[in-house]
Amino acid sequence: MDVKFQDTQANTTEQLNSNKQLFDIKPSVTFSVAEAVVKILKDMGVQYAFGVSGGAIAPVWAALHQSSIQVLHFRHEAGAAFAAVEAHFASDRPIVVFTTTGPGITNALTGLLAARWEGAKVILVSASTSAPQRGRWACQETSTYTMPSAGIFTSGQIFHYATTVESSDELTEVSRRLSLGLGQPGGFVAHISIPTNIQTSSLKTSLPRVTLSHSVATATEETITKCVQLMSEGPFAIWVGFGARGAAKEICQLAEKTGAAVMCSPRAKGIFPEDHPQFVGVSGFGGHESVFRYMQEYRPLRTLVLGTRLGERTSLLLPVMVPLRGFLHVDIDPEIPGTAYPSAETFAIPSDIKVFVKGLLKHFSQHPVQLTKPILSRPEHSIINLRTYGKVRPVVLMDTIQRLIVEGSDVLVMAESSSSSAWANYMLRFAKPHRYRNCSGFASMGHITTGVVGAALARRGKAIAIVGDGAMLMNNEISTAVKYQIPVVWIVLNDGRYNMCDRGMGMLGFQGVDANIPQTDFVKIACGMGADGIRVEREADIEAALKKAIAAIAPFVVDVVIDPTQPAPIESRIQNLITQSSRNYYY
Repeated sequence: MDVKFQDTQANTTEQLNSNKQLFDIKPSVTFSVAEAVVKILKDMGVQYAFGVSGGAIAPVWAALHQSSIQVLHFRHEAGAAFAAVEAHFASDRPIVVFTTTGPGITNALTGLLAARWEGAKVILVSASTSAPQRGRWACQETSTYTMPSAGIFTSGQIFHYATTVESSDELTEVSRRLSLGLGQPGGFVAHISIPTNIQTSSLKTSLPRVTLSHSVATATEETITKCVQLMSEGPFAIWVGFGARGAAKEICQLAEKTGAAVMCSPRAKGIFPEDHPQFVGVSGFGGHESVFRYMQEYRPLRTLVLGTRLGERTSLLLPVMVPLRGFLHVDIDPEIPGTAYPSAETFAIPSDIKVFVKGLLKHFSQHPVQLTKPILSRPEHSIINLRTYGKVRPVVLMDTIQRLIVEGSDVLVMAESSSSSAWANYMLRFAKPHRYRNCSGFASMGHITTGVVGAALARRGKAIAIVGDGAMLMNNEISTAVKYQIPVVWIVLNDGRYNMCDRGMGMLGFQGVDANIPQTDFVKIACGMGADGIRVEREADIEAALKKAIAAIAPFVVDVVIDPTQPAPIESRIQNLITQSSRNYYY
């Protein structure tokens, strides 16, 4: 592996003051630790707190309700955490998740791992058992006697920063660490665990004053010049990831100025317009064959990678995706370039994407480059006619969603992992950023069925989730959306099975497995919880149902009875699994 890390220069707009400067204001009133923590969070820009209450977290929960932070009480901690992830991306603000002791914490962990994978800014505030009760089997005891400390209550693979507050004196350091983490680009997931007796104790130090430090990592002029030189040596492609969502205009300008072909990861749909003549398609899971044709027929000399890990969800780790002379990989995390393809030559540039692309544009404007422009293959979209018999084909549903929702509104569209996202990645086409959300490689079922609640709340507008019946049964927050009257629409691909598991097992050569689900009427479930809905059993009824869903004010479920014999576009993922099981390999 040839990975070259270039020097960066940090442009800091506002540096943190010293601890003494940060915390030199004497409180004019007496604060409890719970109240002080909530004030710190509010001062850091937190507007929403999602969670499930419990006796051990009662003081913090009460303090949240007494603040200006909007508190939503969810039905499950994992749903609260998933909603926090999506609320962050919809608002660009840190979101708080609160849980009680024991199972409250462990229930939330899947959603918090998703937050880490997605690059969200989420702060878990949990309760732990008071010191005098530890080791005595207190109710839901949360201590080193009953739960593993490493990874849950310490910094590591789940949390960038984690600590248990044993004294009010520690809030100074807690506030400083949170400020540093939230001020950095990229994701930050933290866990602040507070024993119940500490929550109610009085603040003994001065009340922390929060000052966030916002820094932008930028490549040096020498690095940008070197990149321009390498890109000018021959045809190059641009591979856009979710991390480049803030640089959509600049990336389009760069592509048009250089004639480069552009492809995107599933999470990056819309960052580069999918109707642009230089767009070759979506890579990875549910991606387009046109991408593979381009890489086989016009393999570029180099590929400029902007804000994607190039993990399996994006690249399927296929060797065909490696350009002739390797990657120019730009990411704010210096550890990402070179990891997905360790044998490929990689020129790594730790930098903010927008600042870096602006630097490239400046150089190309001063020194125009003429590159050979291949005749690009494009994603193919056939005309789909309705049929008058049988259950609904997913292609017809997606085609109608494209016309009525993607092109006919500004609604946020989200797709659950597995078959739902495969169909959405493959068939839906977006011309603008911030219109589509898809899970990262962590791909937890239930992420979008619950995350859509947080997204709709934070963007203050309607959001639509395309989900499967398996995910909808696994974890949904319809009741939460009803309580707070959040305008969410769930479009359920109801085929009576875990479709990807069912089809995938057959493609892998395993027979006789049972992935069926008893047929569920999701409209009855929704109405039973106070929402509205409509069931669709014929293709001719799809358009009217979607129009009704778009016009609905209350949470709404569109239960679509899907033809299970229609294969989802997951062949490349299954083929990759077959390859993995046949031999060990590295790229």
